[in-house]
Amino acid sequence: MTASPTPASTPADPSAGPTRTAPQGAPLAGVRVLDLTRLLPGPVAGQMLGDLGADVIKIEDLGAGDYAHASVRALVNRNKRGLRLDLKQSAGPELLLRLVQGADVLLEGFRPGVMDRLGLGWAVLHTANPKLVLCSLSGWGQTGPLRDAPGHDLNYAALSGVTDQVGNAAGAALSNLPMADLLGGAMGAVTGVLAALFDAARTGQGRHVDIAMADGVLAHAVLPMAALQQHGRVQRPGEGTLTGGLACYGLYDTADGRQLAVGALEPKFWAALCQVVDRPDWLARHRSGGSAGQAALRADLAAVFAAQPLAHWVARFEGSDACVSPVLRLDETLAHPQFRARGMLLEGVDGASPGLGCPIKMSGFEPGRPRPAPRPGEHSDELLAEAGLGADAIAALRTAGVVG
Repeated sequence: MTASPTPASTPADPSAGPTRTAPQGAPLAGVRVLDLTRLLPGPVAGQMLGDLGADVIKIEDLGAGDYAHASVRALVNRNKRGLRLDLKQSAGPELLLRLVQGADVLLEGFRPGVMDRLGLGWAVLHTANPKLVLCSLSGWGQTGPLRDAPGHDLNYAALSGVTDQVGNAAGAALSNLPMADLLGGAMGAVTGVLAALFDAARTGQGRHVDIAMADGVLAHAVLPMAALQQHGRVQRPGEGTLTGGLACYGLYDTADGRQLAVGALEPKFWAALCQVVDRPDWLARHRSGGSAGQAALRADLAAVFAAQPLAHWVARFEGSDACVSPVLRLDETLAHPQFRARGMLLEGVDGASPGLGCPIKMSGFEPGRPRPAPRPGEHSDELLAEAGLGADAIAALRTAGVVG
């Protein structure tokens, strides 16, 4: 694996908890990733690898490049270096192959067949670098009747049966957290890349990892699948345990127009809730009475919670085991001491906006100050020099419009 600059690790804080051990360095130090993706799922996958120490090179074309909104781009491309490269000119693929020889991973998010048409298909890449892991991330995958069809997160979730399960008895809902893009795409890509890297280190042979966002979100439809097997039919939203079938699991309005999330599924948690709201007579109503009984209990709970503002209930439930939480806005979440303690808010440096922290924590590694998302082509000269090109060759490529 190639040597690469990585964010410095900081000394562990021995008082921070049992997982804070002596520094071991970044777990992916020395791994180089060529990231040809844009918008959301691929860049998130690349950023997660970069957060763990990989040297991630964000490669964009000389036209629109990664046309994600600037705020999104900044949030999902930290810890990367930037190169602009025109793959439609013959010198572009040749230069990419030169970079591939010193890389461990290539992430691409084109439609199936595009890499082959560019002369950069799996056979060519594997010949250039047998240890390379190629991860192709697409909506429907490299095979199947829909492989060439366009789509977005909603389409992948819809066809996979997941959108049908998002909502409650009042109707379906749209999510501002793109489940197929992130759960099915980004996380699937990271998992596949890490598994293939592990195998390449043992065998010397890379793999072509084929990630379909639709597959990834379908694979996580575990509870709807269990319900189908249990009942012989797909449950409608509002019938299931987690979609409104039980009064002890749901959202309730407070007097000031805010909401509480009640997740008292187990008897011990329900008992704690009944104690906090001074209703011991509700203990036997927990998961009984059928749909009519649960509807009546839901109405009683709604009346109690609607009588006081959110702050009242937060204070009342503090320290209890009732599994009741406030429904926070993101700005409130970022100020919450739990997520502050976990390092999930990254303060902006050098004029950059704040970002969301890496969710992967491990012993012996504390990420250093993140590198802000690169400007398009910010590190082109630096990266080409590392690939062995001299100043005159780099200048000629710029003049020809191959790099920028």
